[in-house]
Amino acid sequence: MPTVKEYNVKLGRLRSTRKMTKTMKMVSANKLRKTQAMVKQAEVFKTALDRCVRDALRHDGGETHPLLQLRPTPAPALVLVLTSDRGLCGGFNNNLIRQVVQWLDAHREQHPDSHLSCYGARGYQFFREHHGVRKYYQGITARPEFDVVRRIARDLEDAFLSGRYSNVLLAYNVFRSALTQKPVLEQLLPMQLPSAGAAGGLAADVLHEPSGSQVRHYLLSQALAMQVYYAFLQSAAGEHGARMTAMDNSTANADKLIDSYSLLRNRARQAGITRELTEIVAGAEALK
Repeated sequence: MPTVKEYNVKLGRLRSTRKMTKTMKMVSANKLRKTQAMVKQAEVFKTALDRCVRDALRHDGGETHPLLQLRPTPAPALVLVLTSDRGLCGGFNNNLIRQVVQWLDAHREQHPDSHLSCYGARGYQFFREHHGVRKYYQGITARPEFDVVRRIARDLEDAFLSGRYSNVLLAYNVFRSALTQKPVLEQLLPMQLPSAGAAGGLAADVLHEPSGSQVRHYLLSQALAMQVYYAFLQSAAGEHGARMTAMDNSTANADKLIDSYSLLRNRARQAGITRELTEIVAGAEALK
């Protein structure tokens, strides 16, 4: 049975751990609130941009933009996997990695020799050993910046327009709540937008400056970058929520262990006191 001193050492370590996990929970909660505000702002801009794209495509004169053209299969696909750089966030990364592995196995015939690009150290470390990584984007995953994301989106766009890949997909966690993050794989390219002949929108006689094709290309590129940026924000919010929940569970577990070890320490102290009293009484009886 451990001594009182050994229990005190364990309790000291547990209190330090509880202090750390509680602080990390508070930090993650603060970051989550800020990221949620960024998600709401991005939703407003994304909705307005999608409306502009739909209006521009309604007057394309029958021209189909390369970013909207379907490619024949079987052909390789490119998957961008968004994970976190750090751990301590429960199953946030493992659930997404498992989803990507299942997709690769299920679509091996339709998309042979598919390639992966990774943003986030956790996904890169796994797929580097098990599948291979086409490109690893390094940066701050917990707080995405649009300029960084736009460069990544442009790289994906160039890879698709080169004709090497039939599809470009985005794998990330959708933020539902602090307790729930849903891993999804969604098609990024070719872009899925309403047809140009949809009802509503601008009048038929629309003048573009510069040319209509240039306007459409610019708007589609911006919409693509915004879609990737929105996924980055969802992933960042999910990471903060998952880490907040994990640290809350760790703090609760530390509290339970502290209560348990405190009880055991008190029992050990009481046993020591009882033993000393017994020795004193036995010594006094021996002197009689």
